[in-house]
Amino acid sequence: MNASEFVVRLGEERMPDVFNPWGERDSLDAAELPWLERRLRLARHLDALPVLLLIGEAPGYQGCRYSGVPFTNEALICAGQIPRIESTRFTRRERPWSEPSATIMWGALREHGIADRVVLWNAFPYHPHRPREPHSNRRPITYELEKQAWALDTLLRMFPGAPAIAVGRVAERALGALGVAPVATLRHPAMGGANEFRRGLAQLVKGAR
Repeated sequence: MNASEFVVRLGEERMPDVFNPWGERDSLDAAELPWLERRLRLARHLDALPVLLLIGEAPGYQGCRYSGVPFTNEALICAGQIPRIESTRFTRRERPWSEPSATIMWGALREHGIADRVVLWNAFPYHPHRPREPHSNRRPITYELEKQAWALDTLLRMFPGAPAIAVGRVAERALGALGVAPVATLRHPAMGGANEFRRGLAQLVKGAR
């Protein structure tokens, strides 16, 4: 499956209490066909020869839900901080969405000079939220991870030469369920893990040089 086929397949899935960025519209989306724009942004992100695959947990409501790119928010895109992605607004909010984990992630990638050579993804591809609370985050449950494991498996097959790095324990377990041992498991930058994540990434990049 190539990148174009992958993003189209992603858009077909529907699950309760889960938002599909590449197949659904949100009330704050500014574009007429926002899912199509998110598919295009994701395809551009995947148009890379990555030295690392960084695998997180799941999209958040301030980030990938609207951007369509894991660990990426509207504010970073507007600031021109995301390789291969055009700077533009795409929500009707007065201020662009900004997600702490995304800001920490891209800041660290730029610091180590690998921002344009990394592909970001998640163990669960879609945005899981609490019932009737679309602008909330929750951890994906086992059934959801198992049902959508095809997406992570496909992503890994698209970049067979790039080592997979788990960002958090959920990603570590999801990779393990596919028979993939991550090269390393980094602390997720959320919930006070920013400094530990930065240190772990620095050691990883240093060891790869």
